[in-house]
Amino acid sequence: MSDEMRRIMRQMRGPDAHESRAASQTQAAHEKSGFRQQIGQLPGFFGYGRRTRNMQVQEQFSDAWFAMALLLTLAGLIWKLDGLLLMAVLLVAIIIASWMWNQLATFGLDYQRQFSVRRAFVGETVELKLTVANRKFLPVSWLRIADTFPLQLPLTDHLVVKRGDTNLGEFNTFWSLKWFQRITRTYQIQAAERGFHRFGPAEIETGDLFGLFRTRHQWPQETVLIVYPKIVPLIDLGLPAKEPFGDLKATQFMFEDPIRTVGARDYRPEDDFRRLHWKATARRQKLQTRVLEPTTSHNLIVALNVATMAQHWRGVIPEVLEQAISVAASVAYYSMQQRWPTGLLANGALPRSDQPLKVPPGRAPGQMTAILEMLAAVTPFATAPIERLLLTESPRLPWGSTLVLVTAIVTDDIAAALLDLKRMGRRLALISLDANPLPAALRDILAYQVPVGTMMELDLSQAVSGGASMLTPQQRQQQTIREIGAALQNLPANQ
Repeated sequence: MSDEMRRIMRQMRGPDAHESRAASQTQAAHEKSGFRQQIGQLPGFFGYGRRTRNMQVQEQFSDAWFAMALLLTLAGLIWKLDGLLLMAVLLVAIIIASWMWNQLATFGLDYQRQFSVRRAFVGETVELKLTVANRKFLPVSWLRIADTFPLQLPLTDHLVVKRGDTNLGEFNTFWSLKWFQRITRTYQIQAAERGFHRFGPAEIETGDLFGLFRTRHQWPQETVLIVYPKIVPLIDLGLPAKEPFGDLKATQFMFEDPIRTVGARDYRPEDDFRRLHWKATARRQKLQTRVLEPTTSHNLIVALNVATMAQHWRGVIPEVLEQAISVAASVAYYSMQQRWPTGLLANGALPRSDQPLKVPPGRAPGQMTAILEMLAAVTPFATAPIERLLLTESPRLPWGSTLVLVTAIVTDDIAAALLDLKRMGRRLALISLDANPLPAALRDILAYQVPVGTMMELDLSQAVSGGASMLTPQQRQQQTIREIGAALQNLPANQ
């Protein structure tokens, strides 16, 4: 992993440090309060009052045990055998002790999951700690925990089994705890797939030492691990690309900076009195108006098309979609590095939602985190064609902002929508993963083509339309040397 990627990951994982500190400060208080609550629930374990836990008791015990004790007692009285009477007493004592043990088995029992980080990037390894605590004098002879794990995140050196009834992953662990013992086990999770991954609920099964009674307890707590899409540096030949989304120089004086005065001129009737330059007026003995420096907005809106086919209802190509999301995340990160207010617009939706994703432009400290979390949770379900979403949302976007469309396909409808936005005065850039040549009508729009496949860097230094090469002379020289070297390596050895 490069130093650049390590720096990016450290910047994107700011909230985890705060969460870790808060968890360490409040863990002891939670344990004490949780134990007090369980003390109040103690009568419920013996059937008094209302039970606060969802339990299912699977008993190996049956009425035959009492029948056997009765037979042993009768046989001992008839034949006057003290051994049989002692066996009957021991049998009844074992039944009573096992029943009480089973009733108290889940009392004072705590199960926790703790991740080393709550937010990770695709390809990282996250440490998971499973902790079981027994806060009572009675030991737990055996304990089986069947926890729900996402199948998309495999465990290193451990197997997550797929359940046939729910199609979810299940991770089984077995424990045995003494009185007031706390055991922690550490596992390694491979963050192999982007998304919001939920761990839990868990099913806890335990019982008495003799195996006569068993109790199943549903542990409803869930934990979420967020896996961000992959971010790659926006570089070419080791140097940052210069203005890959077009020139930022204002061509029209549409906006003015009220705190930057570049000169003065004679007053006109249509001028605002708030712009009067009183010092220049006193010096020239004639009303003067301040001339403000023109400025333009550097807002950048990343628009993502989650459709990978011309008819989005036909299905999706997962690899292409993941690469498009990675490109969108990389462009947004580059924009935030330039201190530009950055927003997100996508025709995908969050899970259990049918609304498109919208993040207003901003450059607050948590803006990049909000964009990455949206991209991590986006589903391949297209709420609307991207061309319709662009035309609908364009009037609501800040004027003067640059709209960067990231799409896996470029259809005639998308091209027509981009031309309409261009005629409206919108600044546009297109990043396409489509291997087919772009429509000739888009020759005046700044466009890039990214090949589909493993992406270690995002090369946006060479536009395929709408602008000439943005490489410096030194970069063009290095590129020529690389091309010649590659051609020489492909020559046959006998030449």
